[in-house]
Amino acid sequence: MESSLFIDINLYNAIALFVVGFIGGMVSGFIGSGGAFVLTPAMMTLGVPGIVAVASNICHKFPKSLVGAMKRHKYGQVDVKLGIIMGIFAEAGVLVGKHAMTEVKHIYGDVGTSLYVSVVFVIVLAIVGSFVLRDALKMLKAEKDGDGEEAPHVAPKLALWVQSVNIPGTMMYFTSLKARVSVLFIVPLGFATGMLAATIAVGGFIGVPAMIYVLGAPALMATATELVIAFVMGAGGTMLYALDGVVDIRLAMIILAGSLFGIQIGAIGTTYVKDSIVKFVMGIIMVIVLFSRFFYVPGYLSKLGLIATMQESTINTLKMLGDATLVLALAVGGITIVVALIKGMAAHKLANRVADPAINPLARKA
Repeated sequence: MESSLFIDINLYNAIALFVVGFIGGMVSGFIGSGGAFVLTPAMMTLGVPGIVAVASNICHKFPKSLVGAMKRHKYGQVDVKLGIIMGIFAEAGVLVGKHAMTEVKHIYGDVGTSLYVSVVFVIVLAIVGSFVLRDALKMLKAEKDGDGEEAPHVAPKLALWVQSVNIPGTMMYFTSLKARVSVLFIVPLGFATGMLAATIAVGGFIGVPAMIYVLGAPALMATATELVIAFVMGAGGTMLYALDGVVDIRLAMIILAGSLFGIQIGAIGTTYVKDSIVKFVMGIIMVIVLFSRFFYVPGYLSKLGLIATMQESTINTLKMLGDATLVLALAVGGITIVVALIKGMAAHKLANRVADPAINPLARKA
């Protein structure tokens, strides 16, 4: 293993990683994607090569995901059966994705893995982020037109079709879907989730939307169940990457320390907010992080000789833009979740006061 793979951990880097881990944990507990779509770019911004950022994130991810899953299971949001089944098939995807990443490392080196991770981030975030954000805005508009009431969960047309297909010997009932679904539909979804997780440490980009739009799970249960999948994938992925010596346990432990605090806040927040808010936060952070990684791509291409050589000053300027955009994403994510939590708790408290006969005379008459 090359010593250049690992960065020096000074006081600044340690504090930065802890803060990033805390915010990533909040995002993870709130939207269930593992938060790595914030953590991986943040680690790369600090100078960590793409393959080490992915491997170390996977390492920190599975204990954090276990904590989040247990927390949200108490609120009845986790479909354990669906999570374990998708997680098992995801392990096969992790194996394939890890092989692709190590091949890029052997051929193009550290810069190649950083470029690979960044390009995949930009493409996936553009597709998934815009789709989720558009859906969230539609839900918010529907709630506004309905006098603020949360729109009831209705499975998408694709999910209704999937639930209607009956393949003998493969059907299983899942509580989150309130329907029986063929395991054959879950196999490719789990595999794709694992492959993406091994590539950019974010399987939730596929897992969460797949459970919502393909299988028909409510957003809250899909994000919670993804934590179970992340735990299963993370355990296997950590061992696979550790065998290649690219897991930096120092990074993993510092981020984990921050994440374990943040994930508690994020998980509690889901009990006070609507599905539309969860989707909105997920979508907006994805879109912002997309631009953060986009600014780094030209510099990587230049260093690999794939485009005309760029001046170092230009590369540094683009890097500063990428760093600033990432800070914006972290700030937006953290502030949005805290504000949603405070507003949700206040509304919940007010509703309890209105319904309490000891406080509200109208409630006694009712």
